[in-house]
Amino acid sequence: MAFELPDLPYAHNALASKGMSKETLEYHHNLHHKAYVDNGNKLIAGTEWDGKSMEEIIKGTYNASAVAQNGIFNNISQLWNHNQFWEMMGPGDNKMPGELESRIADAFGSVEKFKEDFSAAGAGQFGSGWAWLVVDTDGTLKITKTENGVNPVCFDQTALLGCDVWEHSYYIDFRNKRPAYLANFLDNLVNWENVAERLSNA
Repeated sequence: MAFELPDLPYAHNALASKGMSKETLEYHHNLHHKAYVDNGNKLIAGTEWDGKSMEEIIKGTYNASAVAQNGIFNNISQLWNHNQFWEMMGPGDNKMPGELESRIADAFGSVEKFKEDFSAAGAGQFGSGWAWLVVDTDGTLKITKTENGVNPVCFDQTALLGCDVWEHSYYIDFRNKRPAYLANFLDNLVNWENVAERLSNA
């Protein structure tokens, strides 16, 4: 069964007042995300991965010893990443639930220190990639960064929050100011209720 492009969980203009324009979402979701769906489906058709879950394909095609990954991995991992990314943002008041705030403060010293470290991970990812807040295999909260389409599934981690730092994610709204994009993402765009729910299910 072929993968499909999921609808955004909000209108294309729903995040515009929070720093992510309608034009960005139209390009990012309707074109970039759709390309991962279309290319991924073509590449897995008739292979051993046809009919497998995204997570099975990601784990089965990831090569930990290589930077350049194969086409199946690149497209399916980016499909998975974007499916999560849209859900991790929202047009609501973006208030962080108390239990999540406590867990983050315990792990990183304070919410502000978490935001500082997360932003540094995203800004310090050379080239394309992602910054993540994850539950690691030992149950601790960690900030990671990954190149290109690599994601926490590759390392058996649970993704709580991910920020796309490929240029197509921010160039329309922030040009080359990736740190400003990351700060705005954390302060205005994150759906912390979604993050809290992921933590409770981890």
